[in-house]
Amino acid sequence: MKKITIVAGLSAVLCATACKTKMNTMDKTNQENNVRQKEVVYQVFTRLFGNKNTTNKPWGTIEENGVGKFNDFTDKALFEIKDLGATYIWYTGVPHHAVIRDYTNIGISNDDPEVVKGRAGSPYAVKDYYNVNPDLAMNPANRLQEFEELIARTHKAGLKVLIDIVPNHIARKYEGKNNPKGVVDFGANDDVSVEYKRDNNFYYIPNTAFEIPDTDKPLNGESNPAIDGKFSEFPAKWTGNGSRMAKPDRNDWYETVKVNYGIRPDGTKDFPELPWGYDAKNYQEHFDFWKDKDVPDSWKKFRDIALYWTDKGVDGFRFDMAEMVPYEFWSYMNSAIKVRNPEAFLLAEVYNPAEYRNYIRLGKMDYLYDKVETYDKLKDIIQGRALPDDLSNIQNRMADIEHHMLHFLDNHDEQRLASPEFAGTPQKGKPLMVVSTTISSSPTMIYFGQEVGEAGNENAGFGTHSRTSIFDYIGVPNHQRWMNNGKFDGGQSTQEEKDLRDFYKRLLNFSRNSSALMGQFQEIQTVNRERTAGYDPGIYSFVRWSDQQKLLVVTNFSWLTTSSFELIVPSDVISKWNLRDGSYTLTDQMYQKQTATLKVQNGEGKMKVTIAPSESFIFQL
Repeated sequence: MKKITIVAGLSAVLCATACKTKMNTMDKTNQENNVRQKEVVYQVFTRLFGNKNTTNKPWGTIEENGVGKFNDFTDKALFEIKDLGATYIWYTGVPHHAVIRDYTNIGISNDDPEVVKGRAGSPYAVKDYYNVNPDLAMNPANRLQEFEELIARTHKAGLKVLIDIVPNHIARKYEGKNNPKGVVDFGANDDVSVEYKRDNNFYYIPNTAFEIPDTDKPLNGESNPAIDGKFSEFPAKWTGNGSRMAKPDRNDWYETVKVNYGIRPDGTKDFPELPWGYDAKNYQEHFDFWKDKDVPDSWKKFRDIALYWTDKGVDGFRFDMAEMVPYEFWSYMNSAIKVRNPEAFLLAEVYNPAEYRNYIRLGKMDYLYDKVETYDKLKDIIQGRALPDDLSNIQNRMADIEHHMLHFLDNHDEQRLASPEFAGTPQKGKPLMVVSTTISSSPTMIYFGQEVGEAGNENAGFGTHSRTSIFDYIGVPNHQRWMNNGKFDGGQSTQEEKDLRDFYKRLLNFSRNSSALMGQFQEIQTVNRERTAGYDPGIYSFVRWSDQQKLLVVTNFSWLTTSSFELIVPSDVISKWNLRDGSYTLTDQMYQKQTATLKVQNGEGKMKVTIAPSESFIFQL
């Protein structure tokens, strides 16, 4: 094998006798979930999307660096997101979280910079679940109404709405100023004299005061009357990541406190457990199970929060750090959401593959992040640490749940795809995107700016470069050029950025309309790796098909090498596709320019392919 620089990878699997069994499982899963088309989630960091200010001063204020608003999502902006291929918008950072800005004139207390990350604050330190971030409103006093209007505009544009719920932890200074009638605030009825009680909302360190962690200077050393080395919390509560220290470490989630779901400090469960066999039951049966059960108070509080936003027209949720909350709670809450809205889209951040099936089947999640498997492997491949062949094992292992594993290459937590720390350039990210989108029937997610090559190079202050900061007021340069001062027409974009957005638009819209991508899958990598001359290490290939459509996907992850070879389509695929000996024309579906001829002889297919660095073909028979 000759030495070659590999830039990215692919995935695929299912072969020989295992293929039929696993694909039947996949088809059955899709039928049970009434799968009609691929969904595409467009994640926006709401505070940053509409910001037109390009100052980008580290630790800059709103006045210096600007901030986006709900109203920046105009009909034109929403049309362009829809036209890109999205079916859902995930509005990240909507619930009211702690911020360093004075809103006391509308009844909001100031937050202490010593327990807030950055100046704009973390969206995952929610301060009031029954209202929204005042920074996002033209008139902060009417912020909830402005968000309700955005929900209506989004629906009018033919898109559905997702927001975050963060059940594992809340802001250190949570204040429910907008609770509906009868809703008691978190911790209001807690017995603070003990570490744990089932119906306490928090865990406590009795008779001990909270201490500020030893961190870098808040607000970069700026003078602020609230910065005094103190924060009043007695007794101290456990920190969001589970730290039981009254003085958390600087790397702990010190701005948050952990919510108690009836898990005792020794890890045992203090609530009813699901009986054997409930992994095979539907959400209505789960809902019926919990009807007469006595559950911890925190379960009820978060169920009511989810139903509150469901009733306002929110179409689903992204659940932060879901694996830190027991799946029995998710069964309880998700079944309640589904009874209220059977079409709700429920997406969870889970990073433990050993628990995936529990959160899908027992927790009634629709989708989980496919981060630890597919995402991490693609990153390894593009950075030269693995060959694309490795992805075959991933698809094989997850064949029974592949539809539930949402694919992404960019989000608010991860390094930008185009950053030097990931792919290095937007072009090197293209083969990853083709594979991530077409290898599975799962939804695809992209992060705003990804489609125009945003690399996250800015020094925002608290946040670091390569990840667009979620803690600061900052601009997103490539996105701002496409936004073009609110025209949303790419008027300031470079030609390379326009071409990249066109690539994403073609790929995402094709994926939405492809029946084959909701059908069966088989890798043809192994036979080509073993038998095909010129099939370089950076090449990956697989097939997808339905009764109506047959696709052959070939990707080149090499950044340096153009490859020419005669691709083999093995006899078992030819048989499943019911192809007789003869010649068949295939056309690339991305740009409709490239064609190839598949010659079938003695039940095996071959076709000549020449593929440039970072190029991909989606050939349709």
